[in-house]
Amino acid sequence: MRLIGGLWKRSKLPVPDRPGLRPTPDRVRETLFNWLGQDLTGWRVLDAFAGSGALGLEAASRGAAEVQMIERDAAIARSLIASRERLGAAAVQVRCTDALAWMSRAAPGAFDLVLLDPPFDAGLLEPALVHAAPLVAADGLLYVEAGEPLAALPAGFELCKQLRAGAVFAHLLRRAD
Repeated sequence: MRLIGGLWKRSKLPVPDRPGLRPTPDRVRETLFNWLGQDLTGWRVLDAFAGSGALGLEAASRGAAEVQMIERDAAIARSLIASRERLGAAAVQVRCTDALAWMSRAAPGAFDLVLLDPPFDAGLLEPALVHAAPLVAADGLLYVEAGEPLAALPAGFELCKQLRAGAVFAHLLRRAD
């Protein structure tokens, strides 16, 4: 897998062979960053279920000032740390912990962009939305990747964009006025 844009465009990312690890496809990442714009300079980003790191590292590659990557699996977290060091991604912090627990302790409104891509078959989508919604800044965005369309939007959010690519449903939400 390779990063598709920004400072580290074409840089390879290792994808550990772990159960449930499903990197965001290139087409979906390209669409997401077209929706967001190519320049994320100064943005504060949370990649709550980091996995391969493709989403969070794409954000850092495009200038995000802070990227918090949360990954529960220790082997995957080590891989993310190695990628961060190899790229010299000083804005990226990797935390090996449970994403729901971490989000429950994070400061409300702390992020311009929250990236949610929990394992499709783990039953984490609904609780992840509940924990992530308060973390989005007033003018921020919430990206949700799931194995099905969202049944309901978090309170106070509206759908901006959506995409289906194979088994992936991608949704970009913003706070409603």
